[in-house]
Amino acid sequence: MKTLILGAGYAGLAVATKLKPTPGLDVTMLERNPYHTFETRLHEAAAHNTKVTLPLAPLLKGTGVQMENLTVEAVDLDKKEVTTKEGKTFTYDTLVVGLGSVTNFYRIPGLAENATELKELKDADEIFAFVNRAFDAAYTGSRDIVVGGAGLTGVELVTELAQRNELLSKERGLPPFSIYLVEAGPKILPVLDDALRGKAQATLDSYGIQTLIGHRITQATESTVTVQTADGQSRELQAGKIIWTGGIQARDIVKGERLQKGPGNRIVVDATLRVPEYPEVFVVGDMGLGLNQDGKPVPTTAQHAGQQGRLTGKNLIRLATGEELKPYEPNTLGEFVSLGGLMAVGWMKLPWNQKLAMTGGLAHVMKRASEWRWRSSIS
Repeated sequence: MKTLILGAGYAGLAVATKLKPTPGLDVTMLERNPYHTFETRLHEAAAHNTKVTLPLAPLLKGTGVQMENLTVEAVDLDKKEVTTKEGKTFTYDTLVVGLGSVTNFYRIPGLAENATELKELKDADEIFAFVNRAFDAAYTGSRDIVVGGAGLTGVELVTELAQRNELLSKERGLPPFSIYLVEAGPKILPVLDDALRGKAQATLDSYGIQTLIGHRITQATESTVTVQTADGQSRELQAGKIIWTGGIQARDIVKGERLQKGPGNRIVVDATLRVPEYPEVFVVGDMGLGLNQDGKPVPTTAQHAGQQGRLTGKNLIRLATGEELKPYEPNTLGEFVSLGGLMAVGWMKLPWNQKLAMTGGLAHVMKRASEWRWRSSIS
């Protein structure tokens, strides 16, 4: 069974590392980078240049998976072909698509052209370089940073940037720059309850971050961001760096005449994460429209991507050995938000659907524990 795994993000890597050499199972992974990126820690790389990658080759030892560092350009389900930017074409009997998501700029004028994303290592490097440059005595222009989107990524980023801002200000004797967090919705961190959200907001305030709730970005230029309130009031913010974390959508790279897509361009899958019209194709992570026990879309988070990947890896072995495939049963173990340094807020799941809220150092430890579990699961 000639199998291709596309992408080595949380989902794709979880698939590969759950495999083992199996008669009749010939697996190749296509991934443009020779490393896996901990996307949930890119905010740390952006502020502090923290190392957030792991080389892939050691992780794939013993799995029977061959890796080729190539960039997938197109997937044709009707032809069963995958083509790469390097000009190579691959065919398959079974396909696993785990190519992740891209930033959704919602057609806001000038935003895609002028805003930095936080999806890859190069984005984090760009932000880190700007922060250092802003504290160069020879730097001219606005030093302020505007971050659009107050979800997990946006909040984690601004708090780490605030800490770096304070440190460099003291080291280099220059005043700190201003950090704006702009959110079109009525609240920050919609994944948290009101009490935890309040603690997060208090932390943002303590850092001096200017949180603009109910403000929609309507336009961006190279050095400005225009925001508008619900009552139509407009305001222009000066910005040396604009960063957009306000939305994602699945990559529009997979084509098929019978393919069905849902919200966010995510591909409709069945209970085993296969495409109903193309049962030889599994879609995992941000690209797949996996459903929970209530029939609602599963969030596009690392923990769910990992769960989907581990199940699919085991199901590939079951497929090769003629066993029945197991269905996907998502399990949200908790949600933790880093607020800079050793500060975090969040909750963990308890028996009987209860939740235990945590703040401060204990929440930070639990967030780190989830990352340690992930590392152990792919080792």
